[in-house]
Amino acid sequence: MTIFDSLATVWADTTPTPLPAYEGDVNLITPGVVGFAVTFVIAIATVLLLVDMTRRVRKVRYRGEIREQLAIEQAEQALAAADAEPGLRPGVTPAGRPSPEGDVPPKTPAG
Repeated sequence: MTIFDSLATVWADTTPTPLPAYEGDVNLITPGVVGFAVTFVIAIATVLLLVDMTRRVRKVRYRGEIREQLAIEQAEQALAAADAEPGLRPGVTPAGRPSPEGDVPPKTPAG
């Protein structure tokens, strides 16, 4: 006897026998109370997860907006502080236009 014959015998022995046909009313077959309870719990868990996800996404978006607003305010304060100081701001020509070199202050004849 080969291994294939052994496997065929085992497979033939484990083949399930067909179930007898149901003779009752097929409209009376329902999942029952347990099926309803499981479906209800899954629905409630889904709703709670969606609410939590929405809250977290909103929180992240608000934090990003606040960071942007703080960066704008800090830049405005730095610009106001630079305007309040006597002399030139780096990167600005005496006429108040941006220098072509960028952040490098323009060279003066004395320097």
